Amino acid sequence: MAGRNALIVLAHSEKTSFNHAMAAAASSALRDKGWEVTISDLYAMGFNAVISRGDITGPPKNPEHFVYEMEVGQAWREGRLSSDIVTEQKKIEAADLVIFQFPLHWFGMPAILKGWLDRILTEGFAYSMAKACVYDQGPFKKKKAMLSFTTGGMGSTYSPSGINGDMNVLLWPMQVALHFCGFQMLAPQICYGVRYVGPEVRAQMLSAWKSRLSTVEQEKPLSFIPTSCFELSPAGGFMLKREVLAKQEGKQQGLTVGQHLGKAVPPDGQIRAQE
Repeated sequence: MAGRNALIVLAHSEKTSFNHAMAAAASSALRDKGWEVTISDLYAMGFNAVISRGDITGPPKNPEHFVYEMEVGQAWREGRLSSDIVTEQKKIEAADLVIFQFPLHWFGMPAILKGWLDRILTEGFAYSMAKACVYDQGPFKKKKAMLSFTTGGMGSTYSPSGINGDMNVLLWPMQVALHFCGFQMLAPQICYGVRYVGPEVRAQMLSAWKSRLSTVEQEKPLSFIPTSCFELSPAGGFMLKREVLAKQEGKQQGLTVGQHLGKAVPPDGQIRAQE
């Protein structure tokens, strides 16, 4: 398939880091398969991760009560967003696949990467509640995305009985945020305890990553509940429809990490695609 484009959003301050090595390996593997690859190295770019009134040009619509989401959404429609936001949005528009490469910081994304999401995924461009243009109906529904990250702790610490808790639960807010914009989320690439393993193991991690990316276009995405299963209106509370809930009666597990219905969380639903 010709014309495939990938964007790698890299969030690590040190060029000698394993995260930089993972980004380089991804770029090499994809280019070897004919992909065009763009890398947004956020630290090298000096990316501004803080939302502000400076994210729009020209006067705000309501300077007395500045509502960021509404103001940047209007600015996007009128072509008045700051140039650094527009640059990154154009990269997303061109991409078929977006890879987020980062070290897990305090059980989430580094601040610079979270700030990238805050500033770049503006209303209108990345979602629209007014048009019910969210989740599987979001603007990026034909694009794929994936998280690739490193952890300080070994894999067992991120298990349902591990001290750091179930990785599926940690992944939910990061992955569902991107799926909210329509992205089809591919299974994450997780490199556990990188600082504590030897060079041979790190080399194996890089090799496995390159091997996976050589056939990434064939992967099935993670499962999320279709928006058609919800009452998509304020009156319906954006809740699961009664007939959907009725089908879950008697089942021991919930539907997802988020919509668990007070039951057991489905195992590894945020880590691998369901068969």
